[in-house]
Amino acid sequence: MTNSKRIPWRDWLAGYLFASPFIIGLLVFVAYPIGYALWLAFQKTDLDFGGLTTKFVGWANFEKVFTDPIAQQALYNTAYYTVFAVPLQLVFSFLLAMMLTQPLRFRDFYRAGFYLPIIVPVVASAVVWQRVFHPDYGILNDFLSWFGVPAQKWLFDKNLAKPAFIFMSLWQIGRQMVIFIAGLGNIPQSLLEAASIDGANAWDRITKITLPLMTPLIFYNLVIAIIASFQIFTPALIMTDGGPENSTLFSVLNIYREGFLFFNMGYASALAWELFVIVIGFTIAQFYISQRWVYYEE
Repeated sequence: MTNSKRIPWRDWLAGYLFASPFIIGLLVFVAYPIGYALWLAFQKTDLDFGGLTTKFVGWANFEKVFTDPIAQQALYNTAYYTVFAVPLQLVFSFLLAMMLTQPLRFRDFYRAGFYLPIIVPVVASAVVWQRVFHPDYGILNDFLSWFGVPAQKWLFDKNLAKPAFIFMSLWQIGRQMVIFIAGLGNIPQSLLEAASIDGANAWDRITKITLPLMTPLIFYNLVIAIIASFQIFTPALIMTDGGPENSTLFSVLNIYREGFLFFNMGYASALAWELFVIVIGFTIAQFYISQRWVYYEE
């Protein structure tokens, strides 16, 4: 018979007291809103002078999610943005990290400069980019005019608005760049030197050594970038408010409209749960697929 020490109740109490700020915050600011949103998803809400009134409608809100053309348009816009923005962010941030790990003069200055947009408030960035994309006074059209490209109505053309947002997303690749720089700095130089001695050229060293060793960080940045792309909201609200012709009406902006402009809290909660399931599904799928291409060094 083995003797086991029982933790005194005072130690248990002290542990829970120290953890209570986190536990209370989790329950109040995470668990309760999630549960309340799930309850609202089955309600029809009305806002009047007496406050918010609810009426149980069953699965009606979820049925509307799959039949509402506005919701489908918002989901398509979000998927379009994700499919094009995320790969471009990963490619450019990785190439930038590769360049900024070379022995360059003022390398730290360049690193700080490319990381700087991360600490700029999103609202300020949106206002600046709204000016950049201005059809008459924007610096982007001024730059393109040097090559004979006519001025474009970026944010006022439904065919160019989403590409403009994708281009703008490259402004904030500094966080991914820093992560890649840290990973590149941890690659053993002995492996690269051994491959060079064996006759491997620069391309072979990148594809056969650098990329396989960087796959865990590529996977991490991929997951975080996809989650962030599904949550794009502030730039669309400030710069276009979903226009023109709902071409930049992304899912979170649509949820905001339904909940806080039209006061359809029940339908907005159903839309939020749809987005939650999609993001969780993509994340689980990525973890499953990662077993085939992510290399973890033993």
